[in-house]
Amino acid sequence: MKTATIPSLRVDPELRAAAESVLKEGETLSAFVEDSLKKQIDYRKTQAEFIARGLAGLAEAERTGVYYSHQDVLDMLESKLEKARARKAVETR
Repeated sequence: MKTATIPSLRVDPELRAAAESVLKEGETLSAFVEDSLKKQIDYRKTQAEFIARGLAGLAEAERTGVYYSHQDVLDMLESKLEKARARKAVETR
């Protein structure tokens, strides 16, 4: 598979120095930039999916007229958490 390049990026010397100051032992600036780019792509995809799910949920609520209060949601999450803790306690015995 052929590789491609990312366009050169001009930055202030301070930004370059800041990036170089956090490199791990043996890590190159290029590897750091590539890793950062991959993480930002993943973050933006996740963010877009989250927004899409929220909009779909809003459309469903508007379609059905069924809405949940914040307390309903918190109670449901608390119940799930309690069940997970109980399950974990049984598994660790």
